[in-house]
Formats: sequence, structure tokens, C-alpha cells
Amino acid sequence: MRPAHILVIENEPAIQELIALNLSMAGHTVSRARDAESALLMLDDSLPTMLMTDWNLPGQSGLSLIRRLRGHARTRDLPIIMVTARCGEADKIMALESGADDYMTKPFSPREMVARVHALLRRLQAPAAPQAADAVQMAGLRLDPHTLRVTAGARELAMGRVEFKLLNFLMNHPERVHTRAQLLDQVWGNAVYLDERTVDAHVGRLRSALQPSGHQEHIETVRGSGYRFVAWEQGARAIREAARA
Repeated sequence: MRPAHILVIENEPAIQELIALNLSMAGHTVSRARDAESALLMLDDSLPTMLMTDWNLPGQSGLSLIRRLRGHARTRDLPIIMVTARCGEADKIMALESGADDYMTKPFSPREMVARVHALLRRLQAPAAPQAADAVQMAGLRLDPHTLRVTAGARELAMGRVEFKLLNFLMNHPERVHTRAQLLDQVWGNAVYLDERTVDAHVGRLRSALQPSGHQEHIETVRGSGYRFVAWEQGARAIREAARA
């Protein structure tokens, strides 16, 4: 695995030192920041390979920082791990839906931390899963894997790298139900160390990206099973629902 440059944002000196020491021992270069404002200045200068941030930072919170980074094209796809003492399910879901790629609670095992970092790096460095080489058009959407653009008529829909890959896979396998585990394997790769709720968070972000053109309903949740892309044209929902009645 290639060494990475990792920015660690942590205001507790002992924990920051623990993280930096173990990442350095694993062969990575580590930069440090005590708060979000300092981290943003460092990000303006150069982008790291990955970012790890605490939630409870002085000033702007780590959660607000993630949302801010996901809102800018330059940092939209920056891999981010949230490291925090907040261990509630609602906190984890909020962090993932805000854009964190993984979530680790304190206290943590240094070995687990390094394993999670390496799993995320393997996903980044591994060859992309085979995808259709040609653009796919369906239900008024056009996805072009060469230009990495998704359009609905003349409107271009902005979305992150993971959401693009997720939509690409679903559109190339329409009407088929895929479990969260299958989507993790096909979209993220089978070397990831992620909770299946990560899929739910990115599906939510994909639906938000499709909302401007009204295509969010084409990403259908199949209760107890997973997700699928329904290829029916807009306006056919009423017909389908009537048929079920």
C-alpha cells in the first residue's frame, strides 16, 4: 500500500499524539490541526490523501467542517473518518449522512484505527470495479462514465464520486434489488471496513443530487432487502400503484 498524507484534526493533545504516532509507524505522513479553522487554512494550501477529525472541536465542529468540505468541488471527494466519543446511533447516522466515509468511537484500539485507515486507502487505490464503457440513458437520465457527468435533459446534476459510482451501478442493473452488502462489494470494493449504514447515507445523498430533476424516486427502497433503480418513466408511479391496489 502506498504511503498516504493524513490530516488529523484533534484538540486533545494525548489523543492527537496517539493517532499521529500510530499512523506514522504505519508509514504515513501526518499533519496536525487543533481546530477546523486551522485545518481549512492547511487545506487551502494543499489537499491530503485523507482527513480524520474529531466532532467536538473548539469553534466550528467537526460535523460542520465535513458539511462545508462536501459543499465544495475541490474537497467533495476527500476521504474523511470521524473520530469521536459520541457513540449513539443517531450521532453515527448524522455523521455519515453529512459526508463522513467512516465513523470510529473513542476509546479506540490503535490497531482498529490503522485497519480502518488502510481499508479506506485500499478502496481509493484499488482499480475501479468494471463499469459499462458507454453512456447509459434511462428514465430521462443520461450517465456518461467518460466525462463523469449525469444529465437530465439540458440540466447537469452535481454529485460526488461515490454517488456517481452508485448510480452507475444501479442504472446498469435496473429493476434488480441489491442488498447493502452487495452494494458495498460492487461500489466500494470488497476490501472496505465499513458499516452497511454507509450505503444508506450515500443513497440519501444520491437522492438529494437527483432531486433537482425529480429523479430521486427512481432510487427505490425495497424494505428488508436493499435498493434498486426503477426504470419506469416519470408519471408511471400512479399506474404501478393502481395495479397493486
